[in-house]
Amino acid sequence: MRVISGEFGGRRLVAPEGTTTRPTTDKVRQAVFNSLGSMGVVEGAVVADLYAGSGALGIEALSRGAERCLFVERDRSALHALRDNIAALGLAERATVHATDVMAWVPAMRGVDIAFVDPPYAFDSWPALLALLQVDLVVAEADDPVDAPEGWDQLRSRRYGRTWVTLLQRLA
Repeated sequence: MRVISGEFGGRRLVAPEGTTTRPTTDKVRQAVFNSLGSMGVVEGAVVADLYAGSGALGIEALSRGAERCLFVERDRSALHALRDNIAALGLAERATVHATDVMAWVPAMRGVDIAFVDPPYAFDSWPALLALLQVDLVVAEADDPVDAPEGWDQLRSRRYGRTWVTLLQRLA
């Protein structure tokens, strides 16, 4: 796994061991960030990488000009890989790691523009999570397309192999 483009393009990332995280492939990350780039929303944004795993999504955002990233992860193996990746790239001043449960932490989240949400396999709490999120844009990675609940608009949903990426925008 590597950073696709930007300041850290080509740099390798450490992935957590085990099957408790869903790694986002290089192909999926490239497609996601091509879409976000065409929208012009990453540069200068504050982002959150929820269920961060290795931190690949948040690190990619930082590499492409995001101002800061809040990483939320509770798995010990993933936290170890995430912290190693942040240290190796010298991102400590632009990254904050929260070692806690996403659903417990999200109600306190403030000042975030984009949330990358890549939960473990078989996650079924999308409506509850989206009700808690106070952000303008969500990039949801799941086994199936994520339906837009009330108050949200589905901008697009694309399948990449077994993974669906859905962009959701909060309605004004």
